[in-house]
Amino acid sequence: MTGIRVALLGVAALALLVGPGAVPAQPAPIKIGFVTDLTGIAAQAAKDMVNGLTLYLDEIGAQMAGRKVELIVEDSQARPDVALSKMRKLVEHDRVHLVAGVLFGHLGYALAPKIEEYRVPGLITTAASDDLTQRLKYRWVIRTGWASSQPSHPFGEYAARTLGHRKVAVIASDYAFAWEVVGGFQKTFEESGGQVVQKLWVPLGAMDLAPYISKLRRDVDAVFTMIAGASTLQFFKQYQDAGLTGRIALIGGGPAVDEALLPQMGDEALGVITPLMYSAALDTPINRRFVKAYRERFGKVPSYFSETNYTSGRWIHEAVKAVGGKVEDREALLAALRKVEIVDAPRGPVKLDAWGNPVQNIYIRKVERNKDGELQNTVILTIPAVSQFWKYSPEEFLRQPVYSRDVPPCRHC
Repeated sequence: MTGIRVALLGVAALALLVGPGAVPAQPAPIKIGFVTDLTGIAAQAAKDMVNGLTLYLDEIGAQMAGRKVELIVEDSQARPDVALSKMRKLVEHDRVHLVAGVLFGHLGYALAPKIEEYRVPGLITTAASDDLTQRLKYRWVIRTGWASSQPSHPFGEYAARTLGHRKVAVIASDYAFAWEVVGGFQKTFEESGGQVVQKLWVPLGAMDLAPYISKLRRDVDAVFTMIAGASTLQFFKQYQDAGLTGRIALIGGGPAVDEALLPQMGDEALGVITPLMYSAALDTPINRRFVKAYRERFGKVPSYFSETNYTSGRWIHEAVKAVGGKVEDREALLAALRKVEIVDAPRGPVKLDAWGNPVQNIYIRKVERNKDGELQNTVILTIPAVSQFWKYSPEEFLRQPVYSRDVPPCRHC
């Protein structure tokens, strides 16, 4: 797929038309390469990513530190080989000054070594793969979204201590992101006295979830779900068809009921409790303004995919200003990106830890209907300044293996 280019270069074009000396020479545009999955099971989330970044760029007139901005968007089709090919094009052919985007966790793991090889600043805005900012120690990779297990750590404690769940069954997509979301939840849930008694792994992209739902244990207090992309719409409907809605509580990873999909859901999603670093229903002046602007522009509420890329646009802008627009100095740009701190993002205050991952609020949300009858993730608890290492020391945390299909082991299954 040919890259989508967004640029405002009117002044430079005018200079060519009216002749030499009429308009001062304009510096070359700042080029941002953006990789996401515009086709496939996560196409809506990818569209939200592009929309969030585009909204920010439009708000600043697509200009940073006196230089126009050119955004080049490439479709990675959720395939590592395609993602690597698009990355190569952006760096070697388009000569971008930084790369951003990346949706799926497994693509984050595939692209990070190539970013490191190219020595180009890489802003991972969405892919939450834990180890990108943990054991692998990538110097050129910065994350502005979140780590997969980051919201799950406080949520595991909350599920055991506040919701009072003792036995939980898990049903989740069989890939790295879901393993890490489940792993973080299981670790703190079991440390808080709960037990994960079943894990069912569903092939990524599977649309018939009924055979897996039929295997769920009925003697549990709750089912924890992290089915990825459009498949989660089918999961909630088939969970309801199985007569389990209202009988066994549903909890899960934040993206399971993210606003990218929530408008397509019905009563089957009511009451689902999840953790994440954003909710469109977050009732703050900054977020209300963001939601209003996004809805007016795109006809829907923003998802976390929208917010994290909107905020990433500002993140890039702050770094570009810090280097006086001299983005050709990659080392200086990288250092500036690592120092950015935003106290008034729509999601709340956010800054990076020493490993390049955000420290930020985590919100416990419950799906309810608002006064207009729309489904929303109502914030029921705010946990401030959550690190990817939760309450553990980084040294202690990093001694354990990365969360995976079998880590932690299901000792109570």
